[in-house]
Amino acid sequence: MRKTPLLLLPAALLIAACQPQAPADPEVATPPAEPAATAGMEATDTAPPGEVHDMVSTTATAELKPTQGNTAAGTLAFAIVDGGIRVTGEVTGLAPGSEHGFHVHENGDCSAPDATSAGGHFNPAATDHGRVGHGAHHAGDSDNIVANDQGVAAVDTLLQGATLGDGEPTEIIGRGVIVHADPDDYATQPTGNAGARLACGVIIGS
Repeated sequence: MRKTPLLLLPAALLIAACQPQAPADPEVATPPAEPAATAGMEATDTAPPGEVHDMVSTTATAELKPTQGNTAAGTLAFAIVDGGIRVTGEVTGLAPGSEHGFHVHENGDCSAPDATSAGGHFNPAATDHGRVGHGAHHAGDSDNIVANDQGVAAVDTLLQGATLGDGEPTEIIGRGVIVHADPDDYATQPTGNAGARLACGVIIGS
């Protein structure tokens, strides 16, 4: 066998080192790292200030039925607005020109003939009873409703301190709503001296 002279080996190695290197195959090049999937989620997971996130942007309704011996009934709608929860609807079967206390109560239970099963005013912050927009008040407190000459009260009032659809302790879905026989005086603790319960309904998410 013919042997390569040892003196030629360094020259061969030097020539090989000087040859240009082939570029990396673009088909197998390592792709740039993609942004984490959660980056886009984080960008949309917080609602702009003053707006309600989609997860808590919801509505609810309640069907009011008369308590034993009474005729008051109606339909209510609840919606999130700036500053609280707007309650709208109509209550019929009231005395013409009468004024009535109107509150969210702690239990969504209208089973008792006099609706006492609905418990007291909804008051998760354990505050004094009062009037919305005039200092301390229960989350379930609301302004009185007034019947017209036909005994129908148009409801358009506000709850403050309550929430809708977020599952927090201030959540009103599953609570009761009561129309009382007398007007709320916004002062007597803890009920406003609003008297008996004429109608009761359970707030249901929609």
